[in-house]
Amino acid sequence: MGVPDGGSVCRLFGLHAGRSPVAATFWLLDAPDSLKVQSLREPDGTGIGTFTSHGRPRVDKQPIAAWEDRAFAREARRLESTTFLAHVRYASLGAHTYVNTHPFEQDGRLFAHNGAFADVAALDRRLEDVGTRALVQGQTDSERLFALITAETRGAAGDVGAGIAAAVTWLAENVPVLSLNCIITTATDLWAVRYPDTHELHVLEDRTRAPGRARRLHARSARISARAEDLGDHVLVATEPMTDDPRWRMIDPGTLLHVGSDLAVSCSFPFPDQPTRRLSVDDLSPAAAASQREGRPR
Repeated sequence: MGVPDGGSVCRLFGLHAGRSPVAATFWLLDAPDSLKVQSLREPDGTGIGTFTSHGRPRVDKQPIAAWEDRAFAREARRLESTTFLAHVRYASLGAHTYVNTHPFEQDGRLFAHNGAFADVAALDRRLEDVGTRALVQGQTDSERLFALITAETRGAAGDVGAGIAAAVTWLAENVPVLSLNCIITTATDLWAVRYPDTHELHVLEDRTRAPGRARRLHARSARISARAEDLGDHVLVATEPMTDDPRWRMIDPGTLLHVGSDLAVSCSFPFPDQPTRRLSVDDLSPAAAASQREGRPR
């Protein structure tokens, strides 16, 4: 597997393992393109979001890269959860601080975003109107996007899918958009958005465990040989394939993907075909553009 060269975007990682808590050490630390490896290219922050056995969210994050964060390695080996949400940050908006580091938590849900949009002031006015501006603790456009999703979800009587669809549609129609790729998790569900087609997002559905038999995950490349204890059946969503497994597939642009506790994967297409005003990387400031340029395998 090639290593991205040059600029890179933030990295998203979501895992759903069904109804039984598991550890995700392999994907966070040991896979050929683990979150730790990706953080060598994304220097501005790393976070892991999980849920306790009682379904309460827990976030462990620092505004430094995972490879230099001893706490990240410790937590990656120790944490168990039915769902995981991890993020490595290449900042486009907001200082390198704890409150600007993903994932974010609102209403018992966790959120991470990869992308950018303009006219944050218009979104702030919208958040004032819908009553969730006070949820925003930091400076990022990402946390504001989450606050809009939270408002729309509240308005849809807790239907997260409907909330995501309404929030992304509002942004697509009212502000210039580069990318709204994001993942939301609870203890029982995972949602992922790829919109529009600016940045990639991939999914791996692994249901190969034979009943009654333990299985180990294996991954090999020219650079590293990694293995992990059995996770059982699980579904992964990530910015880029993290192993050479041929079952990784790219999610279609415009997709809202949902994974339930039974690991059934469903896809819908509730967003406009294209944003009304679409940004390109060249429209961004130099610092923001650097955080949004895709690396290419070498």
